[in-house]
Amino acid sequence: MPSAKALEQKKAIVSELSEKLKSACAGVVVSYQGINVDDDTKLRKELRESGVEYMVTKNTLLKRAAEDAKMEELSDVFKGSTAIAVCNDDYVAASKILCKFAKDHDFFKIKSGFIDESVIDAKEVTRLAKLPSREVLIAQVLSGLNAPIAGLVGTLNGTITGLVAALNAIAQKKQNS
Repeated sequence: MPSAKALEQKKAIVSELSEKLKSACAGVVVSYQGINVDDDTKLRKELRESGVEYMVTKNTLLKRAAEDAKMEELSDVFKGSTAIAVCNDDYVAASKILCKFAKDHDFFKIKSGFIDESVIDAKEVTRLAKLPSREVLIAQVLSGLNAPIAGLVGTLNGTITGLVAALNAIAQKKQNS
């Protein structure tokens, strides 16, 4: 039986993990078995630079934190070597980095993930990773909004040009008469 001190430490860890899951907009659960120190260091650095927090924690603690965060469906994948990456402000950063890493390293597997407290499977995480970045999506939306306005300006410009040409023709005709 664990001591009272150890039990309190575990409760604190579960509480902290639960808060991270609740506050994150997206997260990815992976199996990291077989990763070497160099690859792990590079992966953690890339995740950190993108604002993604990557943690390796005991499955039982993750399971309790997921239950507390109302993401019980995640508990099914907490078997074997498990790590979780969470991000508070970018929905695709963790999935992009981890899916790219998994593609280059056969031992590294995507298990599951979540978006705004909705659990998604590994295929959905992979699909999420294929989305363009936030900046590209914003540019595409703005381009789509700008196209009708540009068309209207072109049409109005053509109409005004035609009107000016007609008025010039009438003025020339009156001068010649």
